[in-house]
Formats: sequence, structure tokens, C-alpha cells
Amino acid sequence: MLHFQKHLTSKAKANANAKTSLLPSEAPTMPAASIADFKAQARRRLPHFLFEYIDGGSYDEVTLRANRQDLGQLALRQRVLKNVENVSTTTDLFGDSYSMPVALAPVGLAGINRRRGEVLAARAAQTHNIPFTLSTVSLCSIEEVTAAVEQPPWFQLYMLKDRGFITDLLQRVEHAGCTTLIMTVDLPVVGSRYRDYRSGMTAPANISNQLYRLQQLLMRPRWLWDVGLLGGPHTLGNLSSMFSQKASLADYQRWISANFDASTSWDAVEFIRAHWPGKIVLKGILDSQDAQQALTSGVDGIVVSNHGGRQLDGALSTTRALPAIVDRIAGDLTVLADGGIESGLDVVRMLALGADGVMLGRAWCYALAADGERGVAHMLSLLKDEMRVAMALTGNTSVASIDRHALHQ
Repeated sequence: MLHFQKHLTSKAKANANAKTSLLPSEAPTMPAASIADFKAQARRRLPHFLFEYIDGGSYDEVTLRANRQDLGQLALRQRVLKNVENVSTTTDLFGDSYSMPVALAPVGLAGINRRRGEVLAARAAQTHNIPFTLSTVSLCSIEEVTAAVEQPPWFQLYMLKDRGFITDLLQRVEHAGCTTLIMTVDLPVVGSRYRDYRSGMTAPANISNQLYRLQQLLMRPRWLWDVGLLGGPHTLGNLSSMFSQKASLADYQRWISANFDASTSWDAVEFIRAHWPGKIVLKGILDSQDAQQALTSGVDGIVVSNHGGRQLDGALSTTRALPAIVDRIAGDLTVLADGGIESGLDVVRMLALGADGVMLGRAWCYALAADGERGVAHMLSLLKDEMRVAMALTGNTSVASIDRHALHQ
């Protein structure tokens, strides 16, 4: 998928250029009124295997569905005559003030959804004064993203076997001005994602699968022009020092698979603390005992997450896991949550369960694919407006006042 040119013969490139030049101007679409609308637009714009990569989960996607279903079944408690003239969505996270308790979560390869996609999303996040989190396996490097914004992003780290590489990467991230590190802890091994195999994303690199992916690329000429042909370099920017300019996706995949460290234990937090002076947040906590251990380890926060249903299928939804974790560590650690969030109403639901804030992954990728920076900015505007309505109708004028009384018990 990186180095798209490897999928394109000279003739195919010429055909793509010819098709694009013959296309009329971008057909107008109805403005997106919801994240579901952005998802539908992303499906129409992206090559099939890229959409499936964003949209899918692991195995039979039981947990992926449960994330949405369990959250949507939480009934908000409508209240009246509460004087909600002045509703504020502002909040503080890790010592910084933000316009709402929402952060853009790290998403690997997000930059292929639109030309230099992580830069566009970081700009939109800055416009709305919320945090953007850059993935270790992003297309755009930490240096490229920070050069494009005034507010440095949060940075997500996978624990890899090559500790020297991690040390060097942390130095780069610190030098770039980042102060918050999101350490992903739920990926010692990669869950099997059937959709990626069926779409050709991770299927064997034989001629048949290469032609299948090429066919999908040619069916999306605008994306092919904007990203595939003009959106380079198609490399994982934070890992580029480890590879030559001719490295393919398969080269990166082999290196990453070989370097995911299944032996990682709580000692890894001590290693990170020794090499990182900023905030540390553990992402991927689903069990209250692990949350307690996180508190003991001295980190600054956790993200209650099942990796968007992309790892252990059959694991608890975030909605079901969150209350027990909050009951155990509430007030001692900052608690963020993700999984199944598709509206500002869902943000309020998560806050009512005890989260201090939420992270969005798929939502911003859909919006990015649909309409670039403008799409992400519009999605965040919708989310904030929806939050304000949900807060007003549940009788809350501040984020701090939202608790379980906002839900029907």
C-alpha cells in the first residue's frame, strides 16, 4: 500500500491521469450532518481495501459491534427547568485547557486517507483547540506535523524490541515539543482482521492479489491522483531512518511484526519513564486490576480501550469495562475512553460513566477521507454542537457536572 507506484505500470499511470483529466469537477455532495454521513462519503472515495482497513475489526467483529451497541443503549436522563442558558464544553486534560473533552486518537497509516492526511487532521484539531495524537506508524513524520501546527501533538508509542530505536524516537518527539506520550499496551501480538485479508490489504503478495488491489485503486481515480500519485512520499515517516527510500509496505510490515515485543511487562513503563520527561498515558486498559497497576506504576492517565474492536474479539466493550475501572481509580488518574463514539451524545454518555474525556479514531478518519482538513473541522463542529444539546437537555452546564445522574440507572 505504501509506494503505490509499485502497483501501477506506466500504462496504468497514464490511464489514471487520463481518467482524472476527463472527470468533471468534484460532484457536489450533501453536507455531512453526522459521522455516519462522513462514513458513507469515505466509502465512496477510498479504495475498498483502505476503507475496510479503517472500518473493520478483528475476527467476527463481536467487540466492534458491542462497542457501538452497548454505548447506544445507555439512556440519557432528560431534565427540565435547569437554567442551561450558559453551557460550556471546555475542560482540562493533563494540565492543558481544551475546547471540549475530545482528542483525536492515533490511527496508523491515516495519512493515506487524504494527501498528507495527518498534517490536515492536526490542523483541524488545532483550529478547534483539541489534542491530535500522531501514531508511530503514521505517513507524516513527527517533524512534518509539528512544522505545520503551533500546538505540538500528543504522540503514540508502540513498545518494540529495538530499545535503541525507541530511545532515539523519544528524543525526536521531545525535541519536536510534544509533552504527552500515549503508550499503546494492548498490542503484544496483532489480532487477525478478516476484512483486511479479504480486501487484499494483508493477503499474500502474489500477482492475483496485486491485480486485485490495483483494480480497487483504479476505481477511485480522484483518490489515486490526490494521494496515490501526488501524495508522496508513501513511507512511514517516523520509521524512515530504518529503511531505504525504496522500502515497500511489506518491508515495513515485516520489520514491525518482528519488533512487536510480546515479552513486554510493566517494567517497560519504567524504561519509558527513564527516557521521557513528559506525561505518560497507557492506552488499552480494560480490566480494573490493570488500571490499579497503572496507578501504581506512576503514569499520568489511561485510555480505557479495546483498540476499537481490532484486537481481542469477544473482549468487553468500553461501555461495560469503564464503570468498574472508574470506581477503582477515579480521581487518582485521568481516564479517557474510546470505542463506538459516533456523536456528541455519545461523548456525554462516556463522561456520565466517569471518563474525563474521549478519543475518536474512525470518526476523524472518515471525515478526513471525505473532505480533508475541512471535513475533520466540520466533524468536530458537529460533535461540539451535539455535546451542547445533550448537556443542556440533561441539565448540565459544565463538563465537570456530568456524572451518572445523567443516565437512567
